[in-house]
Amino acid sequence: MPEAVTRLQDLANVGPATLADLNLLGIRTVPQLARRDPVAMYRSLCLRTGVRHDPCVIDVFMAVVHQARGGKPTPWWKFTARRKRMMGG
Repeated sequence: MPEAVTRLQDLANVGPATLADLNLLGIRTVPQLARRDPVAMYRSLCLRTGVRHDPCVIDVFMAVVHQARGGKPTPWWKFTARRKRMMGG
C-alpha cells in the first residue's frame, strides 16, 4: 500500500507550476484534492486564468487526484490515453 502523502508538494507530479495551479483553485490540502474532479479542475483553471491550458494539465490533475485518493504515484503521462478516451480524442 502506498505511503500516505500529507503535503501537496510531496505528491508525485506536483512541481511549482502545479502547486500554483492547485492554490489558484483553492486546493490547499491532500484531502481537498482527493474530493475534486480533474476535468472540472482543468475547466476552472482555464476560466480563472483566461487561458486555454494544454490538455496535458488534465493528465497531471488525474495523476495527482489518483495519488491523493490513495493510488500509487504514477507519472502523469500514463493518464494521457485515459483522458483521450474520456474526452473523445
